[in-house]
Amino acid sequence: MPEITIKYHDSKTLKVLKTLSEYLNFTFSPTPKKKDKEFFINGVHAIPGDSSIDISEMQKIFTGRNIDAKKLRQKAWQRSR
Repeated sequence: MPEITIKYHDSKTLKVLKTLSEYLNFTFSPTPKKKDKEFFINGVHAIPGDSSIDISEMQKIFTGRNIDAKKLRQKAWQRSR
């Protein structure tokens, strides 16, 4: 059976669609929920990290080093030309 997705902004639209469904013989199904909260940042698909990972060993490496993220990007992430 063919399916379509309708996005609406007003709750009145949903009421009208439900009324039409009685006459036109179509049904509503709930939207599937995503497992992870996926989102986009400037067009880049981002997925949240796993919170169950133990990062305590990394803390020993970076503690007291006074590392700035901007300086790290400038130094380590340069493109080779």
